[in-house]
Amino acid sequence: MQPEITRDLFDKVILPVYSPANFIPVKGNGSRVWDQNGEEYIDFAGGIAVNALGHCHPQLINALQQQSEQLWHVSNVFTNEPALRLAQKIIENTFAERVFFANSGAEANEAAFKLARYYAAERYSPYKTKIIAFYQSFHGRTFFTVSVGGQAKYSDGFGPKPADIIHVPFNDLDAVKAVMDDHTCAVVLEPVQGEGGLTSATPEFLKVVRALCDQYNALLVFDEVQCGMGRTGSLYTYQQYDVIPDILTSAKALGGGFPISAMLTTNEIASVMHPGVHGTTYGGNPLACAVGCAAFDIINSPEVLEGVQKRRAMFIEQLETINDKFKVFREYRGKGLLLGAELQPEFHSKARDFLNVATEYKVMILNAGPNVLRFTPSLIISEDEIKEGMNRFSKAVEKVVNS
Repeated sequence: MQPEITRDLFDKVILPVYSPANFIPVKGNGSRVWDQNGEEYIDFAGGIAVNALGHCHPQLINALQQQSEQLWHVSNVFTNEPALRLAQKIIENTFAERVFFANSGAEANEAAFKLARYYAAERYSPYKTKIIAFYQSFHGRTFFTVSVGGQAKYSDGFGPKPADIIHVPFNDLDAVKAVMDDHTCAVVLEPVQGEGGLTSATPEFLKVVRALCDQYNALLVFDEVQCGMGRTGSLYTYQQYDVIPDILTSAKALGGGFPISAMLTTNEIASVMHPGVHGTTYGGNPLACAVGCAAFDIINSPEVLEGVQKRRAMFIEQLETINDKFKVFREYRGKGLLLGAELQPEFHSKARDFLNVATEYKVMILNAGPNVLRFTPSLIISEDEIKEGMNRFSKAVEKVVNS
């Protein structure tokens, strides 16, 4: 007899590394989700910036259904048509000349960091291994990526960390200059820090870091796992700055909900690699790439990209209305629909409280650290859904403020 599927079962069978909400979603359509009891929620979380086209977009469903009747998996012993189509689309619309597919943002970043060190060793010196990264950054949960990430709470306790990784404050050029030298192989950053509070890089910061990388023959790596694929209003966020990275990582929205990631780079940097140096079993999976192609075409359209800033303005207008009543927000951060609302000091460390109470009022939001609420909805969420979700969220804010 099969056990009843309840939230309590999670605590019995799943490794205790998550603390999910008390309800279990069972169905999604657009920006609405229904739980086991048929209760409806407005989704402002988007699977942590993954569901860029909402739940069960018909064109993604069609792409998956068609591919599911043709070819599921062959590994990278063979290539496949959907992977080549998606790689070509990426190359035609970015700086990239070569693409490596994987399954998650962590894997894409792992590949990027390995490539940066391998390139430095092959082209310059085996001692050119220093990676400069930033406090409050987040690059994944593998041991290498969590070590490059600038939050020790995620990497402490697992034994000796990979060596030669230096962390400095974000947007601090003097700090970067102080540690940059000929042993530096890469500077790694998120144009908009995701888990670290939604702080955006300043144009001057990125411009000078680019120049420093050129000066010291280091690679500039942009982690656009969360801020890429239309999330900030352009296909990739680097396109809003007059700066081109050497390596860029993409995931989350790339598959519109289907697990896929990619590392983008140039012919010159890719030329140091050869068969066997790196790899993955599932990367470039035909199902994932077929869905990715459909998602890419929809997201990379003027209608969707131009609509991001309009929707951001709607969200901020609604947040301002809430703030006029309850005085809970200090400032708004991020870009596009990677939107953060920093809490006033008296509500610091309570971001999770707002998230939890929001679910009581049937709206799904996120936090980015203890002091910032995060909104990463569908890029095509309707105005009515924004208003309805914010009306529910306002009631949640009132409850937290008065508790």
